[in-house]
Amino acid sequence: MNETVEIKIGEESFKLPVIVGSYQEKGIDISKLRGMSGYVTLDTGFKNTGSTRSTITFIDGEKGILEHRGYRIEQLAENSSFLEIVYLLFHEKLPNTAELAEFEQAIKDHTGLPAQIRDVLNALPDDLHPMGMLSVMLNSLPGFMPESLDSWTDEAIRWKTIYTLLANMPVMAAYIYRRQKGLEYIDPDTSLGYVENFLNMTFGSADAKLVESLDTLLILHADHEQNCSASTARFVGSSHVNLFAAIGAANNALWGPLHGGANQKVLEMLEAIRQDGGDADKYIQKAKDKSDPFRLMGFGHRVYKNYDPRARVIKKYVDQVLDSLNLEDPVVDIAKGLEQAALNDEYFAQRKLFPNVDFYSGIIYRALGIPVNMFTVMFALGRLPGWIAQWKEMRENGEPIGRPRQIYTGETTRDYVELGQR
Repeated sequence: MNETVEIKIGEESFKLPVIVGSYQEKGIDISKLRGMSGYVTLDTGFKNTGSTRSTITFIDGEKGILEHRGYRIEQLAENSSFLEIVYLLFHEKLPNTAELAEFEQAIKDHTGLPAQIRDVLNALPDDLHPMGMLSVMLNSLPGFMPESLDSWTDEAIRWKTIYTLLANMPVMAAYIYRRQKGLEYIDPDTSLGYVENFLNMTFGSADAKLVESLDTLLILHADHEQNCSASTARFVGSSHVNLFAAIGAANNALWGPLHGGANQKVLEMLEAIRQDGGDADKYIQKAKDKSDPFRLMGFGHRVYKNYDPRARVIKKYVDQVLDSLNLEDPVVDIAKGLEQAALNDEYFAQRKLFPNVDFYSGIIYRALGIPVNMFTVMFALGRLPGWIAQWKEMRENGEPIGRPRQIYTGETTRDYVELGQR
């Protein structure tokens, strides 16, 4: 017999069904509560509200588990390529050799942007944030591909739009980098692999170890369940807007410092500590002092109450990238010192404040030569397939247009007063 929950309001009782997930996580289905009782629920920030049923990503924050379609992120990062993960997110299974080759070729076949996109980018103010530049380009694409307006209804156009986004997000990111540096644009080279091509368009070369490290970084960012930007892609997409617009909206959500901008804040913090002498213990104590405004960035997570599994993977690539580039970065020792001090401090253990994926990713981006203000663009490059997969699933589920309720707390009905009498 299916489990139900009984809610009593006044003298009336209402039975609501319980939805059980694959790992026995449970949720109360309140979709008919208002029609039955006249009541709605209030959950500011949707921290306790499941907005959808999804088969894409599973997170157990208490145990530090992240899975895509049932595969642990540690295994995927160790054994797969980024495009294998993209295929997995879209098709619910890992590809075989032939399927992967066909998928990679489809992306290559859609690589290349109209020359006017460069004109759009060049016309933007020099001091516009790179995420703003990316947003403008994403939202201009329907003008160069008007058939994409039918991406909701036409399957062939839908896949053309998906492949165009996957193929050209790296191109746009590379263009933004070179625009900021005042360098000539480098055209994509489809004889190269996905990540290798991006690094070549950005820097003019691509070391094999750097390709491996960046490929892993992109895997770790590919999807993360119903986060702010993924939920935005689904919510905006529920209006049946074209895919470019839905992804542009998700990109803007990612821009925020509480979401995709967090790794930028981490590196800024590490650099400030370095300039102050590099004493990690000093800043651990500052973080514990409630009267001190200092905040330890890169620790803790809305979902994870354990060590972020992505942070464990990414940590080992820091030294690999620095060794490949023959670089020494003083903030690496500061970061490791902060991590060890925090992990051994009861204050942080009690509050379940562990390093998250943002803690080390910025160090790798900086080592690659990515400017700090472009870190979020790199995040968007990795998260793109997750946004598309979430949009795609929402469409396939036939979900209705998003329309939350509210509890109104403003003025009650009052008479209008003419301007001269106010």
